[in-house]
Amino acid sequence: MEKPKFKTVQEVVAAGEGLPERYLHAPTGDGEVQPLNAAVPEMDIPAIDLNLLLSSSEDGREELRKLHSALSTWGVVQVMNHGITKAFLDKIYKLTKEFFALPTEEKQKCAREIDSIQGYGNDMILWDDQVLDWIDRLYITTYPEDQRQLNFWPEVPLGFRETLHEYTMKQRIVIEQFFKAMARSLELEENSFLDMYGESATLDTRFNMYPPCPSPDKVIGVKPHADGSAITLLLPDKDVGGLQFQKDGKWYKAPIVPDTILINVGDQMEIMSNGIYKSPVHRVVTNREKERISVATFCIPGADKEIQPVNELVSEARPRLYKTVKKYVELYFKYYQQGRRPIEAALI
Repeated sequence: MEKPKFKTVQEVVAAGEGLPERYLHAPTGDGEVQPLNAAVPEMDIPAIDLNLLLSSSEDGREELRKLHSALSTWGVVQVMNHGITKAFLDKIYKLTKEFFALPTEEKQKCAREIDSIQGYGNDMILWDDQVLDWIDRLYITTYPEDQRQLNFWPEVPLGFRETLHEYTMKQRIVIEQFFKAMARSLELEENSFLDMYGESATLDTRFNMYPPCPSPDKVIGVKPHADGSAITLLLPDKDVGGLQFQKDGKWYKAPIVPDTILINVGDQMEIMSNGIYKSPVHRVVTNREKERISVATFCIPGADKEIQPVNELVSEARPRLYKTVKKYVELYFKYYQQGRRPIEAALI
């Protein structure tokens, strides 16, 4: 059961009453002495050409090898030539900024209800001592169309609804192509993952706003987690960094490459690939001077679908690592707020 809602971060900042303790992270005591905003090295991840991934040429095969290497080590790639124009992506960024700049009363027309994920505000508070993330967000189920709850879709700024619908349809093409490429990179029949992902898969899009933070050394934008999706598509801020991925216990910052879509593996894809493709732990750190925005779309297998390792990826040399799971995302949020990984519950 959810606890009473807290003010949004933008309201906290506007009130000018200083930083509430609810946002402060205590040191963990496990040797983590670095401030949250300590300098970290940049990840070495490739920009993958989506067009090439679908080609049967030698260049296409080389691109598949790059994809396999990146997803099995980092679990994340930047995708270019994805078929969505720079002008259209700029429109998404512009509308996101315009929404969060609206007066509070206007944004509250899309307010999240207690015990529900969808809508505008902050994330659910499930425990009295839960440390809050320095983020306001608008979370919307965009697909299938019959699951849309339009009361959470902003009517202002003008064009927001139409643009989000169009973006959803464009993303569906990218998602299908990417699933096929992942299957081909593992020498599987190209629909192997798509068939398990299902026709009734859900797309949830989350518009994120991280206001400037007075204590970026002690306050986190999004606490460390891996995604409960199959894959996640992200439009990161084009100017302000903050997204970091963990590898071998160390943090690395994601590079900013304009007009690419960052795609990371989620837990359900890690399960389907029998652990070959990694669902990376990531976080967002805050910035003292600048606000940051991003737009994430979570691709979630149909609720009726049983998610399990694809048969061809299980062998004596690589035994099955994961149980069959269903409705994985329902597990996910409780684990997330406790700082635990739900995929541990799926291990055999």
